Amino acid sequence: MKKKLMSLMLVAATSVTMLAGCQSASAPQQEEAQGESATEEQASEGLDASNIKVGVIYIGDENEGYTAAHMQGIDDMQAALGLSDEQVIEKSLIPEDESCADAAEDLVDQGCNVVFATSFGHESFLMQVAGDHPEVEFAHATGYQAAGSGLSNFHNYFDNIYEARYVSGVVAGMKLNEMIADGKITADQAKVGYVGAYPYAEVISGFTSFFLGVRSQVPTATMEVQYTNSWADMTAEGEVATQLIADGCVLISQHADTTGAPTACEKAGVPCVGYNVDMTAVAPTCALTSASNNWGVYYTYAVQAVLNGEVMPADWTAGFADGAVAITDLNQNAIAEGTEDVVKETIEAISSGKLNVFDTSTFTVDGGKTLEDAIAEGGDYAQYAQYVSDGAFHESSVASAPAFAMIIDGITANAE
Repeated sequence: MKKKLMSLMLVAATSVTMLAGCQSASAPQQEEAQGESATEEQASEGLDASNIKVGVIYIGDENEGYTAAHMQGIDDMQAALGLSDEQVIEKSLIPEDESCADAAEDLVDQGCNVVFATSFGHESFLMQVAGDHPEVEFAHATGYQAAGSGLSNFHNYFDNIYEARYVSGVVAGMKLNEMIADGKITADQAKVGYVGAYPYAEVISGFTSFFLGVRSQVPTATMEVQYTNSWADMTAEGEVATQLIADGCVLISQHADTTGAPTACEKAGVPCVGYNVDMTAVAPTCALTSASNNWGVYYTYAVQAVLNGEVMPADWTAGFADGAVAITDLNQNAIAEGTEDVVKETIEAISSGKLNVFDTSTFTVDGGKTLEDAIAEGGDYAQYAQYVSDGAFHESSVASAPAFAMIIDGITANAE
């Protein structure tokens, strides 16, 4: 296996404990995924494992959590399928511009049969190269254009990270209840802060699901969101976390890729929930857990599909039930008593379908309206009609990328 030059913190952090069983990412997930973009006749005869080459384009490197999680997923795929280091070509620190197209072309020139790109802004550049090379499979994380692209060799993938964020919110909510019981705060002071990267649906869906997890334990909780307008800016993330604490937030979470926010929380003595990796190395007394992606489930599925000559769907997503998301080890030095049991029950409920994270009876919009009523009135909310049925907003049901982009009651978010 490749020897990634990670820091000790990231090496330990990406080896998360899965709190749900990991299943094989094969036919069941393909059947459940949305938007088949090709027919069986378009499938190839497959490849011998010794002949395949896999290319990967990362926006960052091993020193930031999001990319480190993708790198771990590629390593997991490589081990599962027995590929040699020479069969996996990785390109790090590729910005969201023409550099992505250049990187993809180079990977094709080096003989890659499948090329992955990992950041939202990579999509249009990867799609451009996919159109020029129909013999190669291309897959893009977090995007939304595959189903409408007309390209049978271009695919989108994401996981149901909102499930893990909800569970991490439950952990946070139990901590708030402990703080209330201990007299450190009152129920009305249960204000949570959230360090967001950009005001995109991916981020909004994530912080909303986290907040709903918190609210499942603390109905009086509110949340303030501030954006850094960067996926990975340690200084900005620390500064935003510090500002949120100054604004009265007594617990902090994040959709940002560095340790900036947990580091600030440890300094201030404020509990926090991280993203992608275990944050206890920088916040040993304050980090509760982190919502985490297990990208290896998709990478193993996708590369195996290419090996088998199988048609991949335009959109793929999976969650706790398939081991595609998790939370990292609960920090026994920080969590509230009884957290493990409640987390286990919550994951089981989500996996079985008994609990829908975006149950519309658990939140309101536009000053007290149900989402169904807001949709019926038309306007901006009408765009969500196709996602709502049976009392729930069904995230990632139309495409793999998150679509929940509304600000619900109880959350305030700063301007772009």
